[in-house]
Amino acid sequence: MLRLLHALILGIVGAGIVHVAVLLLLPGFSENNAWSRLAASSDFYKVTRLDAEPSLTPVIKSMDPLFDAAACRFDLSDGILQVSAKGHTPFWSVSVYNHAGENIYSFNDHTLPNGGIDFIVLTSAQMVELRKEMPEGLDKSIYVEAPGNRGIVVVRSFVPDKSWKKAVSDFLGGITCTPQQ
Repeated sequence: MLRLLHALILGIVGAGIVHVAVLLLLPGFSENNAWSRLAASSDFYKVTRLDAEPSLTPVIKSMDPLFDAAACRFDLSDGILQVSAKGHTPFWSVSVYNHAGENIYSFNDHTLPNGGIDFIVLTSAQMVELRKEMPEGLDKSIYVEAPGNRGIVVVRSFVPDKSWKKAVSDFLGGITCTPQQ
């Protein structure tokens, strides 16, 4: 009887471990992840709004209704990525994700003194080369070292009420996401 109870407990614990492992591995094997949905709707370095109009299907589902967002995919083998935007919104945040969808860096509007967005995404090797000869205008930017060449930048902006909708839309529409040589 004791052996049966021991085997039953081991079976339940083993099934639980397998269940958790499958759940954690599932996003990596999914073909319908954020990267592939964004790739289907836009090219590299093209800023794409993630919050769709009510008549369209959003690129990313289950977004917070109080935030509007835009994203751009990048490939650092084309050069370093410079992302910038000017304007005023009540709050914005930026997240940089690698190709697998893991967040590698995040910051918000309290990070930069002027309230705008100005940052560079690059690899460690590109950072070494950039430090040898710093281009003019990039000395006040935030630098984000990415572990790989490909990723996604997501900019979210808070929309407290309808009166802010146009300002937030203009802010997100003014985002530039360009590779620099």
